[in-house]
Amino acid sequence: MQSKSDAELMRLVMQKHRPALEELYDRYGKLVYSFAIKSMKDDGKARVIVQSVFTRLWTTQTGFDEEKGNFVNWLFMITRNITIDHLRKEKRDRVMTTMNPERWEQIPDSPGNHPYAVVSRRMIREQITQAYRHLSESQIELIQSLYWEGYSLREIARMREEPIGTIKSRLHQTLKVLRNHLTPEMEE
Repeated sequence: MQSKSDAELMRLVMQKHRPALEELYDRYGKLVYSFAIKSMKDDGKARVIVQSVFTRLWTTQTGFDEEKGNFVNWLFMITRNITIDHLRKEKRDRVMTTMNPERWEQIPDSPGNHPYAVVSRRMIREQITQAYRHLSESQIELIQSLYWEGYSLREIARMREEPIGTIKSRLHQTLKVLRNHLTPEMEE
């Protein structure tokens, strides 16, 4: 295996030849780890990224194309993308923890802790929950990705492999449904 090129090893990996993956790991595992540790600043998280990268190599359907560039650059692109995904997930988890409506009532000595404000927040949360029931699964996922996870419309289109026009149209329809179900109750 050691005499084979990276491209040859990757072709074998796509045929599910385990020793080829092990050889790639031996060649590049430390390099991927050093990139991940610099980005994540945490040994455990860096190890998760290394595992994710080599799992991606094992499961990829497209594989490495020698004509498009160097294997190491391709591997770094995969590592970078997976690292960005992990960082976004961490950020989303932090935001969701701080934005958790159940925690709003726990903020001490805030003008927002006035009983009227607490009841008002609960009513708004219930209205939003009711409005969400009128959305399809893809509309809910779009709202989550765009407003809570921070993805752009272009990124969402790329992730879903759909035209950006379809995503924009879905967003327009989603907001229209929400507006129709929230506005009458908010006006009362």
